[in-house]
Amino acid sequence: MSIKSFLSVFNLSKERESFEDIQESIIKSAEIKGTNLWILFFAILLASLGLNINSTSVVIGAMLISPVIGPILGIGFAVGTYNHILLKKSLLNYGISAGFAIVSSTLFFILTPLDHDHSELLARTNPTIYDVFIALFGGFAVIIALSSKLKGNVIPGVAIATAIMPPLCTVGYGIAILNWAFFIGAFYLFLINSVFIFTATLIGIRFLKFPIIKKESEQNNLKANWIIWTIVSVTLIPSIYLGYKMIHENKYLSKANLFIKKESTIDNEYLLKAEVDAENQEISLTYAGKKIKEEEVLKMQEKLVHYNLKNTHLNIRHGLTLDDKSPSKEMEKQVLLNQLIHENNQLQQEIASEKMKQKTELEVREEFQVLFPKFKLISLKMVDSISNFKMYESRIEGWNKVKSKKIIYDWLKLRLKSDSLLITP
Repeated sequence: MSIKSFLSVFNLSKERESFEDIQESIIKSAEIKGTNLWILFFAILLASLGLNINSTSVVIGAMLISPVIGPILGIGFAVGTYNHILLKKSLLNYGISAGFAIVSSTLFFILTPLDHDHSELLARTNPTIYDVFIALFGGFAVIIALSSKLKGNVIPGVAIATAIMPPLCTVGYGIAILNWAFFIGAFYLFLINSVFIFTATLIGIRFLKFPIIKKESEQNNLKANWIIWTIVSVTLIPSIYLGYKMIHENKYLSKANLFIKKESTIDNEYLLKAEVDAENQEISLTYAGKKIKEEEVLKMQEKLVHYNLKNTHLNIRHGLTLDDKSPSKEMEKQVLLNQLIHENNQLQQEIASEKMKQKTELEVREEFQVLFPKFKLISLKMVDSISNFKMYESRIEGWNKVKSKKIIYDWLKLRLKSDSLLITP
């Protein structure tokens, strides 16, 4: 294959939609009135309900039907083609849709307050540089899809990936509970998605060489470019810092969890709770048992260095001290000891059951090779065990060539005491 024929695979001109059709499609999607306004209203309710009940599927549904991405594409298209009329309309509709979403979601969360912050809400309050890339690549995908006759389902996919509607509803939640950290984080995520979908749209318009509606002077072009790249830079810089911070904290969490796993065991002590504060570099361990000796604490602190946790503050405390003789504490001790005995018995039973299962499977393999030397039992595993019901899966080399399959099937099923057995070649 020549270089020319290879490059022709990436050629977009053959599938290009007419400029008039593309422009009409973007102008319609940029309007927030009539049908789009009602869709926006129900998307806000869906997203708010999804955040309220912490339902990922409901939140995704709200992303799919939300028309907020339309005005953003309209702004990018208008700037790229110097269409001043479309730019004014798109900016107005963008402001209306964002404001309408924030006001509606704020009222919703005032009327239906949450007991605590769910993961779906918290996920909309910590944007990073990765969200920039998601919005940018999503924007590129959208503008290429819009300019093609083969549009497919790109826009719904990008709407899900960039998640414009949920951050707006989280902004409303932050206002409703007067949590300004939530408000700022969610609004910043919405801003990242808006700015970088717009940026990708603008770059795509210029790359695809869409016709310009009105030519501007060189001075106006420079001024417009300066404003655009200033907005992009101001939006980008905090996300780089937040991305670096997230990576640093994830590395710290990984090292801290390894330290806890390897070094937190103390004789005659039971670890009740382990907490890691990556931001303040602190590990808190809560134990139950006899009072921990000072040398044990020092010994544990010295080991922090081996895990690159030199500046970590190790906080060790007792949730329950078995030396305390008060009646209430004695009752707590008994409850805790009973719990520990129960957990230990369960663990021993699981270990014994696993060993027995492994032993049985090994014996079956050995017996199989003696009884059926022409074939090989490649794998054997229990895939389900509910109450007394057991289901096994096995692979037998040459199973398709076995003439009397029923003999082998019945023997395996009987030997494993299995209610269901699936054999594959």
